[in-house]
Amino acid sequence: MDYGFASHVLLWLIGAIAAVGFVLTVVGFWSLGRSGYRKD
Repeated sequence: MDYGFASHVLLWLIGAIAAVGFVLTVVGFWSLGRSGYRKD
């Protein structure tokens, strides 16, 4: 395994973690915002 392949895998892994974190953050804020004005 050469250095270029390893750096690409690392970059994709960081990007995937960042994307998942961003989605979870958006979903979290959305659910918090919904629970704020919902009466049940």
